[in-house]
Amino acid sequence: MTTILIIAHEPLASALKTVAAHAYPEGASQLEVLDVAIGTDVDQIEASARALLARHAGVPTLVFVDAFGASPCNAAMRLLDNPKTRLVSGVNVPMLWRTLCYSTEEPLDALVARAVAGATQGVIPVTVSRPQNQSNRPGVNDQASRHDQ
Repeated sequence: MTTILIIAHEPLASALKTVAAHAYPEGASQLEVLDVAIGTDVDQIEASARALLARHAGVPTLVFVDAFGASPCNAAMRLLDNPKTRLVSGVNVPMLWRTLCYSTEEPLDALVARAVAGATQGVIPVTVSRPQNQSNRPGVNDQASRHDQ
């Protein structure tokens, strides 16, 4: 089973864990989170992340961060000295749910691919169709100002 670590600006990591537990309560045991407070040093973030991962020594780890180039990502990149660790930036709910859905079955690199697919496929432009374009003809339409279906 893969350990998943979310490192993000507070309170995003904890919020994502709550959302994850809502959909996959059994997946909470493999999920670790690290909320990064404003002004936290990259060295401190790295030390905290390593302490969390020490609980899961020897287990493949997938690390999610919120934004590439930000402090959580910079600290997480230091964790890549472990060959059983992968890092993906841009964490979102579809990415996390897809990962939890397959995390017990997939090898680490396949899980990374599923996470990225979940993230990109979960971002969908949604539009609401406009009300019917019908002209308002007094006397013909019994609803004088609009037509609702």
